[in-house]
Amino acid sequence: MVAASMAATYTIKHRDEFETMEGSGESTWKLARKALGTSAFGFNLVEIGPGGQIPEHNEEGSGQVELYVILEGEAILRIEGEDHPAPAGTFASIEPPASRTILNRSDAPVTALLIGVHPAGGYEPMGWA
Repeated sequence: MVAASMAATYTIKHRDEFETMEGSGESTWKLARKALGTSAFGFNLVEIGPGGQIPEHNEEGSGQVELYVILEGEAILRIEGEDHPAPAGTFASIEPPASRTILNRSDAPVTALLIGVHPAGGYEPMGWA
C-alpha cells in the first residue's frame, strides 16, 4: 500500500512495508522515517521480543528530546535507572541527558514508536496544544 500525491507532498505506507534492521537485545527496528522520507524529525518503530530490550543510552551528544510511545504489549521504561511500567498507550517524553531504555519482561512482543527531535529544530506548536 504505497500512496503518494502527484506533487509528492505526502507518502503513506504500512509498517509491513518498512525496511527492517536487526538490533541487539531481541529487537527489530522498522525504519519508518527512511520509508516515508521525513527529514524534519526522526522516528522509527522497534519490536522487542520477550526478554529483550533496546540499548540503554542518552541523547546528550545529539541534543534530541525523545518521545517513546508504547503501541503494543507490556513494556518497562527504565529512565535514569528507575523502572516504570509502560503498557500499550503509555507516552514518555525524555530530555537529552536522561539515560533510557525499553525492556520487555513479558511473554509477548512489545512494539514502540520512538520519535526524536532537536528542540531548536524550528517546530512551532499549535496555539491549542
